[in-house]
Amino acid sequence: AAGVGERELVTLAARAARPESGDPLDAAILEAAGDGEAVAVLATFPFTEARRRESAIVREPGGGAGVVVKGAVETVLAMCALGADEREGWSREAAKLGESGRRVIACARRPLDGAPASEPADGYALAGLLAFEDPVRPGVAEAVAECRAAGIHTIMVTGDHPATARAVAREIGLGGGEPVVVSGDELGGRAGAALRARDVVARASPTHTLELVRALQADGEVVVVTGDGVNDVPALQAADVGVAMGERGTRSAREVAAIVLLDDNFRTIVRAVAEGRRLFSNLRAAFEYLLIVHIPLVLTAALVPLAGYPLLYLPVHIVWLEMLIHPTAMLAFQIGGAGRALAPVRAHTFFARSDWARVLTAGAVLTGAVIAGYARGLGDGGDVEHARALAMATLALGSAAVTAVLTRLSDRLARLVVAGTIGLSAALIQAPPLALRLHVSPLHLDDWALGLAGALLAAAPLARRAARTCR
Repeated sequence: AAGVGERELVTLAARAARPESGDPLDAAILEAAGDGEAVAVLATFPFTEARRRESAIVREPGGGAGVVVKGAVETVLAMCALGADEREGWSREAAKLGESGRRVIACARRPLDGAPASEPADGYALAGLLAFEDPVRPGVAEAVAECRAAGIHTIMVTGDHPATARAVAREIGLGGGEPVVVSGDELGGRAGAALRARDVVARASPTHTLELVRALQADGEVVVVTGDGVNDVPALQAADVGVAMGERGTRSAREVAAIVLLDDNFRTIVRAVAEGRRLFSNLRAAFEYLLIVHIPLVLTAALVPLAGYPLLYLPVHIVWLEMLIHPTAMLAFQIGGAGRALAPVRAHTFFARSDWARVLTAGAVLTGAVIAGYARGLGDGGDVEHARALAMATLALGSAAVTAVLTRLSDRLARLVVAGTIGLSAALIQAPPLALRLHVSPLHLDDWALGLAGALLAAAPLARRAARTCR
């Protein structure tokens, strides 16, 4: 303000700052003020979300008393003795600074006669505005874009001025670079569907944040809240997953949160979600594989004897198949996710109806292929060992084909498992000494071709799903 130097403004603001508050703005003000004149603090009126300001009554070096206030620009301006045009000019200046992404507060002072027990509400002289810059961490914009592409709606909730919030949101890419901003007071009982169209909530209080969380949850959303202060505690508790900052977070925030970040980095949350989705996808694919392969194993083991044919599987064959199936389920679907992008969620259930349809279709086709192979083997002179070999080869090739489609062979371990399944089955069937002990007989090339055709037919429904997912 006129007649107030920069040094004087910072010194005044420092009188209303508290070193023990833990507020980074107070820390920045005190650092900028350095070792200024020592003054006796007679009374303090701390910042709250309702007050939006912090005041201190101090004994001036000259002996008189005065009160210094700093806080939200609109709050402090309303306490100052300013004309309408002058107040409008300062508001425009604050908005201009906010639009550049800076956090802006105002500082004012007023002399006192004595030391009143209560904080004066008006009659202040504006000292000036202080603008703070907190640069966005590298990679946050990319992480926000990754969330957006994966169907995660990121909402920034802040107590800052809407202009500041909009500038920061635009910098990190919220709302595709054109964020929709609403003030906390404008939330007013909006439903979750209406809130999904918002990207930023400015001038928000803890109550506003809690209302936001509950409204989104009521609309069926899974809500993750991240925060570091005491004001974030209600929302951290109400969220489906509360994530507290471990470095600068308050003790209360860390205690109520389900997860504590050690690096205070939003990108870490995105990586954690990507890892969780990858593990869930791998688990679902492993269960698809187990169901598809066990359907023909169980059905043929029961139906073939009931139809009056010789036993298809002897105990050694069950052991053979289980030694193929379970290592495949444990190893082939542990696909590494380092550096992988955050994948969209296809469904919130473990298996959607379309998944069940594919599993049952693939299992039924593979069952038919195994039975057809066994029937053909018996038809070639009634050789049970040849028929068993053809059925076992079809089932083993089916296991390899299903594994290849579900994993897309995108991992070295998956490729080794598929190759090992085919190689081991061929060795056990084609090597006469091993075939003799396993009660099977070596197959001809056309037998292997028949088994491969049945395996590929069974994997075809899964291949169509994988192609759609890739696109």
